[in-house]
Amino acid sequence: MTVTSKILKEGDEDPEVKIELKKQITLLNGVAIIVGIIIGSGIFVSPVGILKEVDSIGLSFVMWIVCGLYNALCAVCYAELGTTIPESGGEYIYIYRAFGEVPAFCCLWINFILICPVGIAASALIFSMYILQPLFPDCNIPDNGLALLATSIFTLLVAINCWNTKWATKIQVVITASKLIALLTVIVIGFYYIIGLGETENFKNPFEGSDFSAGAIAISFYSGFWAYSGWSYLNFLVGELVDPHKNLPRAILISMVIVIVTYLIANVAYVAVLTPAQMLSSPAVAVTFGEHTMGVMAWLMPVLIAISVCGTMNGCALGFSRLFYVGSTKGQMPAFMGMIQQKRLTPSPSLLVILIMTLIYTSTGDIFFLIEMEGFGFASVLTMVFAGQVYLRYKEPDLPRPIRLPILLPIILCIISFLIVALTFYQKTRESLMALGFVAFGLVMYIVCVVWKNKPKFIQQKMYAINTLIQKCLIVLPVDNPDEVDWD
Repeated sequence: MTVTSKILKEGDEDPEVKIELKKQITLLNGVAIIVGIIIGSGIFVSPVGILKEVDSIGLSFVMWIVCGLYNALCAVCYAELGTTIPESGGEYIYIYRAFGEVPAFCCLWINFILICPVGIAASALIFSMYILQPLFPDCNIPDNGLALLATSIFTLLVAINCWNTKWATKIQVVITASKLIALLTVIVIGFYYIIGLGETENFKNPFEGSDFSAGAIAISFYSGFWAYSGWSYLNFLVGELVDPHKNLPRAILISMVIVIVTYLIANVAYVAVLTPAQMLSSPAVAVTFGEHTMGVMAWLMPVLIAISVCGTMNGCALGFSRLFYVGSTKGQMPAFMGMIQQKRLTPSPSLLVILIMTLIYTSTGDIFFLIEMEGFGFASVLTMVFAGQVYLRYKEPDLPRPIRLPILLPIILCIISFLIVALTFYQKTRESLMALGFVAFGLVMYIVCVVWKNKPKFIQQKMYAINTLIQKCLIVLPVDNPDEVDWD
């Protein structure tokens, strides 16, 4: 079947319009997307996740700093890769360029089965928890209610992303402002307790009882990953970024400085008000903070936090839908995921697949399990990305690099990422084997769906019929010459 890319515009007789994603993301949009994704549920949940592993305020602060610096250095490496290879698809494209199809598919599959839906599901459940917790002050929130609200809010965000990309990016700016207001509220109140009331008791003997074991530090790293994750997602959208060679590194650096400083100050504010025991016993540490300090206005804190978590989900939908879209144009995902809506020019098939995958994971209800699974997948992908960055220096030494970092930096980050994965196998064997099982299943799917070219005719007809049905239902078209799309 031949699908036409011809779209009639009002006032024109029969113009040819190229079917592709538009460059409409500015520097401000880029900063809002990154900050909006990073400052989501992490800072409101990860303080508990880190503290329960390392067992002391002092070491938890060290881990926040270490995680921040590590993620900032990773972001700088991604800035080099993003300006060197300015294509949408992010880490998938970098691994594809360095190592070829099979490692790139592993990256794509890990993002598809672990990082994307697991991370969004965790954020959606956290959103529900913050909204519903005030309604159930003395009892547990019903699991069905938690899952229903989580699926409802993400479905709404997916609908907005399917309708208009500009709407999605504008919403991200508003959400980013809301979450900064929430954190500013925490910071102001916390420092009032320190400076105005002299509350410094919780800072005494900060390293007492610390767990310095490698396993505890590795697992606490995952909560740090969760809190800082999101800096890489703008690389998925480079094809839609205005002047990516300048705006990508600027957006990444501006965003990381804002986030690291904000996180460190916010953690000081938490500790000024809450004891370690109070933090560990709280399912929603920022809500507990508000209950102790805001009186009748305590309801405002969970509302602001819930809005901020929406930013994480919205940004993930923006970024990952483009990743899977690019994977499809490379022939490594179903063909319909490489199509965009005829009038709206949005990757609606990819967005709807993300929605379905997220709904499946939302039913688990175990937030910290989801965080650990997502962290394992993320560390695995980072190991491949930095190894590819090093190899590209050897494979394509003359490739123009607007940003050129010392080669030692990606080497060190690759080793650290690999050690985190290895330590996780030792500390969380069951979860690690489960994640490996998902990857192994993906390789089987790759052999069956991608490598096996000469499929029986009835299978090809079924696949063709499915793609055709989805095209008709969603009114989507393949991009014009996907292998020749100018992403610059």
